[in-house]
Amino acid sequence: MVEAADVSFLRQAAEWATTGAHWRGPAGIPHRVEEHMVMSLLAVVTALVLALPVGLVLGHLRRGGVLAVNISNVGRAVPSFAILVIGAQLFGIGAKPAFAALVALAIPPVMTNTYVGMTSVDPDIVEAGRGMGMTAGQMLLRVELPVAFPLIMAGVRTSAVNVVATASLAALVAWGGLGRYIVDGLAQQNKPMLFVGAVLVALLSVLTELGLALLQRAFTSPGLRGEASKVDLAPVAGAATAPTA
Repeated sequence: MVEAADVSFLRQAAEWATTGAHWRGPAGIPHRVEEHMVMSLLAVVTALVLALPVGLVLGHLRRGGVLAVNISNVGRAVPSFAILVIGAQLFGIGAKPAFAALVALAIPPVMTNTYVGMTSVDPDIVEAGRGMGMTAGQMLLRVELPVAFPLIMAGVRTSAVNVVATASLAALVAWGGLGRYIVDGLAQQNKPMLFVGAVLVALLSVLTELGLALLQRAFTSPGLRGEASKVDLAPVAGAATAPTA
């Protein structure tokens, strides 16, 4: 049964979220959502630029991937908060330490899933492509990459959701985003602000997952969609163990 105190708190949170002053200016909800999305997008794109080519090439060559994946997984072993604190000591407060922490968080799933996705392409498909006279570049772009795409996208989705959820920590080093509501709510003992901030982060994470899932489905070959539906987020955990097998 929902108690009266719970109903009163939810009413207070709803009033805070619907107050006009909280939808205007640099501290308003639209601006904070935009900041959160921009910082998350920049971190994920940077991780893709750094990790995707390495995973594709090593997966195509089928060598050196175990070392690369294990090195990239250092980002999983080191907590984002620790990177944030170290970065704040090196670069000062602001965007740089938060950006470094988010990129380090985003790289491992992309690197791991890309490498494992490329190495899991059926060798018979690769041989068939070679038999047709395809060059190495054509094999990579027209055969291996389309087949590995669902698993690669599963890694991208995991990275993006992790970054969106963790970007709230950026407020601890004076960067913006929805984390400001959480940090300021704790500091001011403003529970409605804290609650609304947490709900907005959760909603943005869910929307990120759904949006990338639709994107994955749109760009996955129709013949692979049946297998892609089994991928989702699960292969990231499996992929972490695959290189050691």
